Amino acid sequence: MMKLIGPRETVLVTSKAHVEHFGKRLEKEDILAVDWHMPCSLEPFTYAIAINKKHFSHKLILHGKAFIVNIIPKELEQQALFCGTHSGEHVDKFRETKLTKIESNHIDCVKIAEALGWIECEVMHAIDIHDHTLFIGKVRYFEMKREAKRLYHIKDNEFTTVFPSS
Repeated sequence: MMKLIGPRETVLVTSKAHVEHFGKRLEKEDILAVDWHMPCSLEPFTYAIAINKKHFSHKLILHGKAFIVNIIPKELEQQALFCGTHSGEHVDKFRETKLTKIESNHIDCVKIAEALGWIECEVMHAIDIHDHTLFIGKVRYFEMKREAKRLYHIKDNEFTTVFPSS
């Protein structure tokens, strides 16, 4: 199936929320590699991400009611692989990947400084779709900092890229 619908652009979705963790209420942040994402409407401008219910990011997005889609260059392939294969419940992915965290000025969430750009969203709808939830976010802010080759997922640990449009 993935050969039929791929390659798909890989983005890093960041999230933040206060959650119960080992009996304590803590503020946690996470980074998740996501291939299933898309714009939904222009008025209002909305963006959707499909997140597996088993991922720690799912819990953070449900509680925090926000997420940021970080558009990444091909150079962040190893960081994307790490973020897609490790749980943020027990690992600080910002520290492990050496990605730089910056606070959004528009929503209560963090984003990645090394990203090419960001789509910052407040959750409008969370639609249950079997093993995933489709989070539809109202875009509060977006910015493209620079153009570069982007990361596209083919399958498993295989990636490719495309040249940016001029």
